[in-house]
Amino acid sequence: MSPRAGLTTDRLVRAGAELADEVGFDQVTVSALARQFDVKVASLYSHLKSSQDLKTRIALLSLEEMADRVATALAGRAGKDALAAFANVYRDYAREHPGRYTAARMTLTPETAASSAGPRHPQMTRAILRGYDLTEPDQTHAVRLLGSVFHGYISLETAGGFSHSTPGSEETWVWIVDRLDALLQTWPPTDDV
Repeated sequence: MSPRAGLTTDRLVRAGAELADEVGFDQVTVSALARQFDVKVASLYSHLKSSQDLKTRIALLSLEEMADRVATALAGRAGKDALAAFANVYRDYAREHPGRYTAARMTLTPETAASSAGPRHPQMTRAILRGYDLTEPDQTHAVRLLGSVFHGYISLETAGGFSHSTPGSEETWVWIVDRLDALLQTWPPTDDV
């Protein structure tokens, strides 16, 4: 069978996502993918427009995978249980798929972002926050706070930022989720000006 047999856009994007997890998202190119399949670069251009197109497709795949995992994890949960499940999905995904996790934070065009699974992420965050009875603009502030804390911690942790100190990173992670839950339960209402 020829190495070209069975090449589809979906197969190439999934292989690109696996490559991103192995070598880093920044290293993913159509040329690198062609080497992996032992084909000429030109043969992939019937499926992909460019390395940028490949990276965008990996980002879209990653956003969808994470959104699906979050939706499954949140089913039937509320309050702190939902908050912890939500946070753990992102952390686990980053550990399992570091390249894809990086891809999911890629800046997309407004049109591409709007039609992606990206909007599901803040929608699910807002669903969790409804259990804390936050109104606007506090709900938006809380969405941004949670995203900043979780993604910031995960980025530092995966870069080895907490590997040489005590307490362990896992203990701090649980502590952070506990403190965020307490904060959200006692969030002061925004004063009307």
